[in-house]
Amino acid sequence: MLTAEELERYARHIVLREVGGPGQAKLKAARVLVIGAGGLGAPGLMYLAAAGVGTLGVIDDDVVSLSNLQRQIIHATPDVGRLKVDSAADTVLALNPHVMMRTHNMRLDASNAMALLNQYDLVADGSDNFATRYLVSDACYLAGKPLITGALGVFDASLTTIRAHETNAKGDRNPTYRCLFPEPPPPGTVPACAEAGVMGALAGVLGAMMALEAIREIVGFGEGLVGRLLMIDARAMRFETLRYARDPSNPLNGDNPTITDLSAYR
Repeated sequence: MLTAEELERYARHIVLREVGGPGQAKLKAARVLVIGAGGLGAPGLMYLAAAGVGTLGVIDDDVVSLSNLQRQIIHATPDVGRLKVDSAADTVLALNPHVMMRTHNMRLDASNAMALLNQYDLVADGSDNFATRYLVSDACYLAGKPLITGALGVFDASLTTIRAHETNAKGDRNPTYRCLFPEPPPPGTVPACAEAGVMGALAGVLGAMMALEAIREIVGFGEGLVGRLLMIDARAMRFETLRYARDPSNPLNGDNPTITDLSAYR
């Protein structure tokens, strides 16, 4: 049930035929976990909060540094040195006090992933390393949670939605993250943003698109990104979409799965 204040706050959503009152009520009832309060998590959290997602969780074990502020717009200069989850929570609640904000000042790992994911309906992964992305995608499959995962390069970015625990309209299993990227790149081949650099506004674009995809998944309109990889080329200002399918040999939901828990990450 939406209050009179919420009806006014979300009026521009409610007049949308695709959202309306029922869609806004779904957003209020939703519980979304955002992995990372950094370049992608910062704009993602803000737009999810503005949209009226009822419960927002954020997990991050880092503190705000001055070099973060070029792209991590949920933090401000006075926040330097603070825990990112605390800074993010203050900004979210200042933007929308109707949101219940849960902070997890820790690093996601095999020991806490399943218990944490089971508290939420949907996961948005804005992590900046392949180890975490594979852990999150495997854990979401095992927990039966939809996953929106984004990756940011120097002038490129990508976004997809994973519902590997479900079947499509034809009754076929949906693809996993491992169907798209069977193996992580060898260590050292992909430089961190501190070494290669990153365009701050591009992080904002992708983080906002992650929030948009989460909203679409919660409300249920449009064609989602399950089985589709959206790619952004910021140099040419070009968007392309690549379709991908389930690989029967993938170790998660393939014909002969070998990953049945997170023990390999311990």
